[in-house]
Amino acid sequence: MLLSAGHDVAGLDTDLFRDCTFVGKLADVPEVHMDVRDVTLDDVAGFDAIIHLAALSNDPLGDYDPDLTESINANASIRIAELAKQAGATRFLFASSCSNYGSAGEDFMTEDSPLDPITPYGISKVAVERGLAPLADESFSPVYLRASTAYGVSPRLRFDVVLNNLTAWAVTTGKVMLKSDGSPWRPVVHVEDICRAYIALLEAPAKSIRNKAFNIGTTTENYQIKDLAETVASIVPNCEVSLAPDAAPDKRCYRVDCNRIAKEIPGFKPQWTIARGVEELYESYRTVGLTLEDFEGQRFQRIAHVKHLIATGKLDQSLRWTADTETESAA
Repeated sequence: MLLSAGHDVAGLDTDLFRDCTFVGKLADVPEVHMDVRDVTLDDVAGFDAIIHLAALSNDPLGDYDPDLTESINANASIRIAELAKQAGATRFLFASSCSNYGSAGEDFMTEDSPLDPITPYGISKVAVERGLAPLADESFSPVYLRASTAYGVSPRLRFDVVLNNLTAWAVTTGKVMLKSDGSPWRPVVHVEDICRAYIALLEAPAKSIRNKAFNIGTTTENYQIKDLAETVASIVPNCEVSLAPDAAPDKRCYRVDCNRIAKEIPGFKPQWTIARGVEELYESYRTVGLTLEDFEGQRFQRIAHVKHLIATGKLDQSLRWTADTETESAA
């Protein structure tokens, strides 16, 4: 989408999930294969803007080793922003999260609401926002995109996010499997609309985004988990909502107000609703022939995949590729 919008794009990533492409192909852009903990000034030189997405990107991964989460998600992110500013980049778009709000209950959270993260993942995201704020000045504009929970089809589709997961259970088993009691609230947003937000904030006047947080999504797209499940059940044929045997209350519960980006960034025009998203997921899963073993197995379950790479000697305990793996990759 960045390429279609006319931007020159390069990538930098350690590529933990290079064997996890679900459908389609990744965009053909120049890429540096590197751990974010190793980035140098030369690596970020010559770029006008950095879109920083790299992180251990969900609660199970974040909980695996909280010290690693702090090192990768927080410390490395702040350091890259410092290097980017030093190298002359003028804009730094940081992938933050609505999980910053923690167990906020049923009140709508605005960007000015108190932050109360309850997991190492959420704590790391708040730490970066606070670490980047002092870097903001007339020449450098950090901006914090607090994304709602993503869903939707993409090449590296994640099955650990709620709507993708519920739809996968429905398609493969005929049961929309709820792993909590269904009461928590979640804001949800399609991955394409997240991309639209990045493009809009990349292109907006610096003064309108500098050192600001934006909730990414649409205010009307806040749902209780049980409502998401009912939507899936209404679209996927021959399925029913089912509670997992160990279903329990989920402490994470928050609703978000997305009016700031709607009012202040006219270039952001989200296009998806959950019903359309479930239809897209259903058609994709059916076309691929998705099985329960696929999406619950080590290839597409993020924490399981990382543990598999460690168990097979491809990653070490610090989540760095081993020397033998790097040699194989180069060959």
